[in-house]
Amino acid sequence: MTAQPTPHPTDDPTQAIALHNHHTPALPDTALTASAAARVADGWAASTRTGYARDWHTFTTWCSHTSRTPLPATAETLASYTDHLATTAAAPTTVDRALGAIASRHAAAGHAVSTKAARLVLRSYRREWAAAGGRRKQAPALSVEELRQMLDAAQEGLTGLRDRTLLLLGYAMMARRSELAALNTTDLRQVPEGLEVFVATSKTDKDSAGTTVAIPYGTHLLTCPVRTTTAYLAALADAGVTEGPLLRSIDRHGRAAGTADSAGRGTGRMSGAGINLVVKRLADKAGIENVTAHSLRSGPATAAAAAGAPRAWIARQGRWSEASTAVDTYIRPADAWRDNPIRKVGL
Repeated sequence: MTAQPTPHPTDDPTQAIALHNHHTPALPDTALTASAAARVADGWAASTRTGYARDWHTFTTWCSHTSRTPLPATAETLASYTDHLATTAAAPTTVDRALGAIASRHAAAGHAVSTKAARLVLRSYRREWAAAGGRRKQAPALSVEELRQMLDAAQEGLTGLRDRTLLLLGYAMMARRSELAALNTTDLRQVPEGLEVFVATSKTDKDSAGTTVAIPYGTHLLTCPVRTTTAYLAALADAGVTEGPLLRSIDRHGRAAGTADSAGRGTGRMSGAGINLVVKRLADKAGIENVTAHSLRSGPATAAAAAGAPRAWIARQGRWSEASTAVDTYIRPADAWRDNPIRKVGL
């Protein structure tokens, strides 16, 4: 007898877990309370929750169309779904993320799920993808010279000062756009050596212990993250803003959100998507293609590696875990030229 799919699957992790607990009789020792379910779901970062919700919706829709049970799913269901994604020409990284979303949803609901068969399907698909010339798309590393061109493209006034702060602080911190968006004015402290920036939480800081990032003075005024950021903070203070979001919306009259006459509502905190739009807009004005907010992260990592900075220092500055392979993708291009063995053979 074919199992029927769960009716009306929800995208919300908390509701999905609560719905499962409601329809699945369980002993008190094996059931999550509503409050616990909410905290389990909230344990994921906001960006992760958004991506996982999208992946879960796609999976449950497919299960509904194929008369399969999404929660708990069988190993055969996951393998078949992985094959389905492969037939849609989804990138292997997209398929891998989808499997992670499904496994995480099962774990949050208290279910073990086997992904071994699905991973074998994915391995086969990776070979097909590579043979067909597929390659992982990656935001290009932004050089310091290209950064200068983008800084020159920023407009005058408070908006331009905010945008230059966004670029330089993001570059010097090797920041994720979510980290930039979360910064408050009180997270920055000027010290004799430069700036100390407190990052309350990040992708690799799942327990939100927080870390302080050191930002030294730059050699040139245009590209100095310390002088630019302190000038922006001073401009905000002159407008009456001494707390709340660091990067905030500014209306067409040059008034920052949160000030008395501003056309914006609330604090006007910029989102990660908004930060990405600013970066792309300035890159377009400077005539630089394919730049995204992630280029502010990959660029300084590559530049630092080319200058001989140790991997451990680069990983620490960018808050990559010690075991991260992502940081190596930015370091290897520089190493491939700087330490190329063919330089030693006398050609």
